[in-house]
Formats: sequence, C-alpha cells, structure tokens
Amino acid sequence: MDIGKKLKELRLQNDLTLGDLASRSELTKGFLSQVERNLTTPSIATLEDILEALGSSLSEFFREEEEKQIVFPTEDFFVDEQEDCTIEWIVPNAQKNQMEPIILTLHPRKKSQVMSAYQGQEFGYVLKGSVTIVQGGKKYRVKAKETFYLDGTTSHYLYNHGSSDARVLWITTPPMF
Repeated sequence: MDIGKKLKELRLQNDLTLGDLASRSELTKGFLSQVERNLTTPSIATLEDILEALGSSLSEFFREEEEKQIVFPTEDFFVDEQEDCTIEWIVPNAQKNQMEPIILTLHPRKKSQVMSAYQGQEFGYVLKGSVTIVQGGKKYRVKAKETFYLDGTTSHYLYNHGSSDARVLWITTPPMF
C-alpha cells in the first residue's frame, strides 16, 4: 500500500492544505509533505494523529476495498437442468445486483416459468430458435437475433413452439429468477 499517496488523497478529499493538516495534527508541513511523498514513514502513533485529523482511523485507512468482479468465465456459471428447460445463471449472485441475466434453453414445445406481475422490466435476446411471449391474452413471436423488452406488470412466460431447443439471453430488473 502506498501510504503517502493514500494520505494525500484523503487530505484532498477533505479539502485541506498541508498547512491545515499540520495545524490539526500538530505536525509540521515539511514532515507531512515528506510522508505524502514517501520520503519518511510515520510511526503508528503519528499516523493515528494524522488520520484523526482527517476524520479517519487506522482500521478504515487500511481496509482494502473488495475489487468487484467484472468478467465471469463459464466456470462461474451455475447451471440448473430442468425437465422443460435449462437455466444458466451467468453472473453469480446477481440477485444482489440491479439486473439478473440468465441464458434460458427452452426445450421444444415447453414453456418457461410463469413470471408473476411485478414492478420491473425485462429484456431478451433470442440467440437460437424462436419463442413466443405469452402475456395476458396476447402472443408475440420472437425469432433468433430479435429482441424483446417489456415491463413486468402483467404475468407472462416464454413458449418454444419449435422442434428444436431455443436459447434466450433474458435479463430482469430487479432480479426475478
């Protein structure tokens, strides 16, 4: 960890000059400047004084923020094989996010789970085959390389009317799967 750089960032976040921090921490501007440039290392007690003047603590200062995973290889996918379909959760623990994407493989002449009415939205991209969205009394056919976008205020489901598997990238917000 670059202590000097992190201290300088914290000082600037607090909109303080070196002089302001020197006054608050009872240290000299020269010493603080050397610390920020990593020319000297403060003792634990001195670091505590600096952090207190910055409204922080040792535990907060040294807490490493967990780096969020951005790329999810196929090994991270969770696959649930069911009689009518296969669901691949392609972003692990997505239910804690604002969106939840899955890849649904719907077997011939089978339907997905019924999505009960909810306050949210859905997006789908048919990767292979074709599906029919059954929503209320209406049906909408969506072929490969076509998309759908709908709100969740009416219950609905997908139906594969074809003779081979259909694959759909299906995303809900908030998470519903």
